[in-house]
Amino acid sequence: MTHEEHHAAKTLGIGKAIAVLTSGGDAQGMNAAVRAVVRVGIFTGARVFFVHEGYQGLVDGGDHIREATWESVSMMLQLGGTVIGSARCKDFREREGRLRAAYNLVKRGITNLCVIGGDGSLTGADTFRSEWSDLLSDLQKAGKITDEEATKSSYLNIVGLVGSIDNDFCGTDMTIGTDSALHRIIEIVDAITTTAQSHQRTFVLEVMGRHCGYLALVTSLSCGADWVFIPECPPDDDWEEHLCRRLSETRTRGSRLNIIIVAEGAIDKNGKPITSEDIKNLVVKRLGYDTRVTVLGHVQRGGTPSAFDRILGSRMGVEAVMALLEGTPDTPACVVSLSGNQAVRLPLMECVQVTKDVTKAMDDKKFDEAMKLRGRSFMNNWEVYKLLAHVRPPVSKSGSHTVAVMNVGAPAAGMNAAVRSTVRIGLIQGNRVLVVHDGFEGLAKGQVWGLKGRRAHILGPRTLPKKSFEQISANITKFNIQGLVIIGGFEAYTGGLELMEGRKQFDELCIPFVVIPATVSNNVPGSDFSIGADTALNTICTTCDRIKQSAAGTKRRVFIIETMGGYCGYLATMAGLAAGADAAYIFEEPFTIRDLQVANVEHLVQKMKTTVKRGLVLRNEKCNENYTTDFIFNLYSEEGKGIFDSRKNVLGHMQQGGSPTPFDRNFATKMGAKAMNWMSGKIKESYRNGRIFANTPDSGCVLGMRKRALVFQPVTELKDQTDFEHRIPKEQWWLKLRPILKILAKYEIDLDTSDHAHLEHISRKRSGEAGV
Repeated sequence: MTHEEHHAAKTLGIGKAIAVLTSGGDAQGMNAAVRAVVRVGIFTGARVFFVHEGYQGLVDGGDHIREATWESVSMMLQLGGTVIGSARCKDFREREGRLRAAYNLVKRGITNLCVIGGDGSLTGADTFRSEWSDLLSDLQKAGKITDEEATKSSYLNIVGLVGSIDNDFCGTDMTIGTDSALHRIIEIVDAITTTAQSHQRTFVLEVMGRHCGYLALVTSLSCGADWVFIPECPPDDDWEEHLCRRLSETRTRGSRLNIIIVAEGAIDKNGKPITSEDIKNLVVKRLGYDTRVTVLGHVQRGGTPSAFDRILGSRMGVEAVMALLEGTPDTPACVVSLSGNQAVRLPLMECVQVTKDVTKAMDDKKFDEAMKLRGRSFMNNWEVYKLLAHVRPPVSKSGSHTVAVMNVGAPAAGMNAAVRSTVRIGLIQGNRVLVVHDGFEGLAKGQVWGLKGRRAHILGPRTLPKKSFEQISANITKFNIQGLVIIGGFEAYTGGLELMEGRKQFDELCIPFVVIPATVSNNVPGSDFSIGADTALNTICTTCDRIKQSAAGTKRRVFIIETMGGYCGYLATMAGLAAGADAAYIFEEPFTIRDLQVANVEHLVQKMKTTVKRGLVLRNEKCNENYTTDFIFNLYSEEGKGIFDSRKNVLGHMQQGGSPTPFDRNFATKMGAKAMNWMSGKIKESYRNGRIFANTPDSGCVLGMRKRALVFQPVTELKDQTDFEHRIPKEQWWLKLRPILKILAKYEIDLDTSDHAHLEHISRKRSGEAGV
C-alpha cells in the first residue's frame, strides 16, 4: 500500500459530516458502535453528530442533533443500552416527518447517516434515502433551503449496523447485542440449575424472540436443555407425548432436573402459540413433576455488553465510517456485518427482503423454507440440538467402534462442553467411548475408563507422547482404541504431530485422530478461535472495567495490566479493543524504549490535559523479556512524575477459570459434534482386513474455524504455518485489528483501508456462511 493511500484515510472525511443514531429496541454494544463511529469519523477529518432519541430526534432537530467530540464518547464502551437514547417514532413514518428530518440534516451539512437498529429502523433509512432528492426539491420550492444547500447535499449516504438481541436479521452471523443477551440468559440458567437440582424440579424458561428462535436455540445447546420450542420449527403433532417421555427418561437416568427453553414466539404446526404456562400445565398434569416457569423478560436487554459485542460494535463502527465516506450516489445503502470473523458489506434491502421472507414463510407454514433462509449456521445449531437432545443411543453395539477422548495441557473454559458433546455424539452413533485421564501420560499408564456412572473430568498435563510411544501403542491395542479425540492447546497440536511421526515406527499409532483447539491463548495453528479464549477475554474485560472505574475516581492514574497468552498477543489486543485501552504491548509487534517513552508516555501526558484523566495499558506476559511489567511500571512512574501516578495488576490464573461463556459452550458443543462425525467416517474409511489402519496425512487433523467455516486440516500441513519456538501461528488474523485499537485511543497512525470489506450479495454470502 502506498503512502498516498495510507494518508487518504486520514483526509477521507474532510469537509464531510456524519450523523449517528440508535433506533428501535436497545441492545448492548450499541454504545461501542456509536463510540467507534464518532472517533473514526473525527480521525478521518469529518464532523460527527449525535442524533438523540433516534428518528424522533432527527425529526425534531434542535438540541437533539449535537456535534460529538472525542471526549464525549469516553466511558461509553462498558455501558449497556444506548447512551444517545432510542425512541419509537410515528412521525418519521409519515412523509411530513421525513421532510422535517431532511431539513434538519441539510441545514447542518450532514449527508452521511449511520443508523444502528433492527430491520424496521433500517428499512426506514432506505425509504428516506430513496426519497431524498424529492424531499430536497420540496424544501427548495417552499424556500426552506437555498439552491446552494441543495447542491451541497445532493445525495444521502446510508449505512446500517444491526443492533438487535434476537439475531433476527438475515445476512449477518451475529447482530450487536445477541452475545450479551445470551450472557444474561446463561447466568440465569446456571443459577436456576442449582435450585432445580436441589428440589428435583422442572423449569420452563421463556426467552425473547418473537419471530426468531436464535436465543432459545443457542441457550438450549449451551446448557444442555431437554427441549426447546422455537417459531421456525414447530414440534410434531404428538409433541406432548414425546416431551413427557423425554423428561421421564432423563429422570430415570439419574438427572435431578429438567430444563425446557421456550422462545416467546413459539408455535405449533397450525400456528397456535405454545406458551410457558401450557408446557408447565402439561408436565404437572401428565408427570406430576414440581414445575416452575421463569419469564426472563427485559433482563436480557440489560447489563454490560460482553467482550464480543464491544469488539463487534467497534469493528462495525469503523467499517460503517469507511463505507459512508467511500459511498457515491450509485452505491446502494448497505449493512456492515460480520461473517465468521470477516467484516462484510451487504446491500441493505436484500437483507431486509430475506428477513421478511422468513416471517412470510412462517406465516405460510413453510417451516423448512424458514429454516433454510435463516442460514447454514442456524440450521447447524438445530441439527446438533436434535442429535444431542432427541436421538437415543442404539441398544445394540454391533459394528461399533471404540473412540477415546482426552484433554491435553492447561485448562480452558468450555473443555467440558466439548467432552460432553463428543461423548454423546459418539454414543448416539453406537460407538464405545472411553475417556483418558491425565492426557498422553495417562494413555501411557493405561488410565482409560468407560463412562458408566462416572462424570468425565479428564484433566490433562502438558506431557507429550514421544517418550512413551511403546506404552501408548500397547494401551491402544489393549483397549482396542480405534480413534482419538484430543482436546487442548498448543501441546495437543504438537502431540498430534508427534503421533504422526510415531506412525513410522508403530503401526498401532495408525489410527485417526483429531485435535480440537482449547486454550485461553488462542495460539493453535489452523484455527482463528479456540475454546476458552472468549471466556478469558470476558474475565479480563470485567477486571479492566472495574479498574477504569477506580482510575476515574482518583484521576490522573495509569494502570498497567498483565494478561496471559504466552507469546500470543490475542488476549491483550482483543481485551484492549473491548476495554478501551490506551495501548496493548504484544510480542508480534516489536516495540522499543523509544515507543514506550515517546509514543506512549507522551500520549498519556497529553491525555491528562483533557477531561479523560486516566490511562489503561495492557501488556502480554511474554511480549518482551527485558521490558517486563515491572520495567514499564517503573518507567511510567518516573516519566509521569507530577503528571500521573501508576499502578500495576497481574491478572494471572483467574483468566483460566470461571464459568464458560455462551460462545465457548456453543462453539465447543459444535466442535465436539463435528469432530465425532468426522471420526466415525474416518474409522470406516480406514477399516482394512479386520483392523483400522490410517496412515494418510488427512487422518490426523486439527478441526478449526477458518474465516467462515469449520474445517479439518492435516497437522502435517500446518507445520509450515507454525513458529514452534514461540508457540504461535506465523499468520494471525486479529493483527489486522491493531490499527483500530490505536485509532480509538487517539494515536496518529495510518489506517490500512486495503483490508476493508467490499460489497457482497446475500445469496453469494449465504452459500459460504460460517458453519458454526
